[in-house]
Amino acid sequence: MAVTPPALLVERLAYAYPDGHQALYGINLRVEPGERVAVLGPNGAGKTTLVLHLNGILTGQGTVEVAGLPVAKPHLKEIRRRVGIVFQDPDDQLFMPTVRDDVAFGPANFGLRGTDLDARVTRALDDVGMAEHADRSPMHLSGGQRRRVALATVLACDPEILVLDEPSANLEPRARRELAEVLLGLDRTTLMVTHDLPYALQLCPRSVLIDDGVIVADGPTRELLADEALLAAHRLELPFGFRLG
Repeated sequence: MAVTPPALLVERLAYAYPDGHQALYGINLRVEPGERVAVLGPNGAGKTTLVLHLNGILTGQGTVEVAGLPVAKPHLKEIRRRVGIVFQDPDDQLFMPTVRDDVAFGPANFGLRGTDLDARVTRALDDVGMAEHADRSPMHLSGGQRRRVALATVLACDPEILVLDEPSANLEPRARRELAEVLLGLDRTTLMVTHDLPYALQLCPRSVLIDDGVIVADGPTRELLADEALLAAHRLELPFGFRLG
């Protein structure tokens, strides 16, 4: 019987920037299909550097595989279809005249055309609750709506892994809640980089904590957040008055 490979496998990943700064020191991470995993850590811990290896933007020592496919130059187009990154700033992803055009851009770039493209765009907008805004300019939407359209641009490419970079940053409470509802409704393997510890608890049953380029903890999110000494040692803290319950 065939064994299903992990959605993501990172082994002994190390990376130094051209200026000599060593950002990662041998990261090992395995994520199974369908898992939702938060990547926690203070500023400068190596979280973003790790994410940029997942679709080949950066290439370090060690191995990275997505569903058994090595992240390497011959496979980059397919890897970038399989790994969808939603950046913190929607302006990094929204640049077309209408919402529909923005969401169509990615799958069209991967060769989708005609009714297949239309169906993919419609489904992605439905998934994020933005179908009624398809013909509006992204520039006229609220911050929370723009964040959801940015998510739709990635979902339209039908990725196997969804990578979210600080998805709740700068969102008002209602927009934060609406985005959480959308994300909980998606059946996708998800890696969420965040400083927002309550959001990690709400969305991701498992968390890994990265600091100084290594994974220092990996386990159930609730257990990690209950460890006050662990959080303090790595410059993280829950909001004042927040109770794990």
